[in-house]
Amino acid sequence: MNIVVTSPSFSKNKILQKEIYRYFPNAKLNLDGKRFTKSELIEHIKDADGLIVGLDNIDREVLSHCKNLKVIAKYGVGLNNLDLDECKRLDIKIGWSGGVNRLSVAEMTLGYMLMLSRNLYLTSNQLKRGIWNKNGGFELSGKTVGVIGVGFIGKELIRLLKPFRCKILVNDIINQDDYYIENNLIKASKDEIYKKADFITLHTPLDKSTYNLITLKEMRLMKSNAILINSARGGLINENDLKYALKNGIIASGAIDAYEVEPPKDKELIELPNLITTPHIGGNSKEAILAMGMSAIKNLRLKLESLN
Repeated sequence: MNIVVTSPSFSKNKILQKEIYRYFPNAKLNLDGKRFTKSELIEHIKDADGLIVGLDNIDREVLSHCKNLKVIAKYGVGLNNLDLDECKRLDIKIGWSGGVNRLSVAEMTLGYMLMLSRNLYLTSNQLKRGIWNKNGGFELSGKTVGVIGVGFIGKELIRLLKPFRCKILVNDIINQDDYYIENNLIKASKDEIYKKADFITLHTPLDKSTYNLITLKEMRLMKSNAILINSARGGLINENDLKYALKNGIIASGAIDAYEVEPPKDKELIELPNLITTPHIGGNSKEAILAMGMSAIKNLRLKLESLN
């Protein structure tokens, strides 16, 4: 079997290297850590029978060059970068496990909340420039948090928030009333969350129904001291609208880890003093990388074995 890996973080991990070579001694990894252009990606994977893919966009054009491809295993949790309809048409099996990086993303989201509410990010950056700002912000404890998307990561964040005694408003397309009651959560519409929450954090997939989920229209419903967080997928928040809202005091601050185009090109957005911008590292803790990689290898093996 010709096995190919695209992800740099998977490919440079010594434990994952050892594990994949144990089952697939001739596997081709991305050892140079390249962020592929489309033509480079096609060249890298075109002869693959099995593929482990991270964030690379595997669309119809890419798949048209992969004549031998039988299985794609996802390194990570989101499937929005895979053309699932085309994979189904071509009978390419998808290996995937949900929630393997849930703690990594949830911890980072909680970190965003503390950094922004207590002015840790702002005052640290100011002090590096010689500005002594004693504004310590406000406490997370007892505040209202709106969680949009109550899947693996949303639930993990809710668990981590318990010691802070927050009032938690939740919204999801799936009925989870028993879970909400058990955890003292308040089911709310998105508009209610926008209007009432001190923190709004997104944990939904990206699809046609969630693209530009939050635009300037939604931000205008939020409190002027609201903190908006996207540690899920780029495209959920309109980035131009977010930039306008943060520059004009419509909302107080925000944090984003995922962007519509990665790496992001909007320098003005990235450098806003009231916006934490991280390079899509939410799921990239040492522990999560290992868990996602082991899961991808296992899913690849199981799907290939099922074809025999």
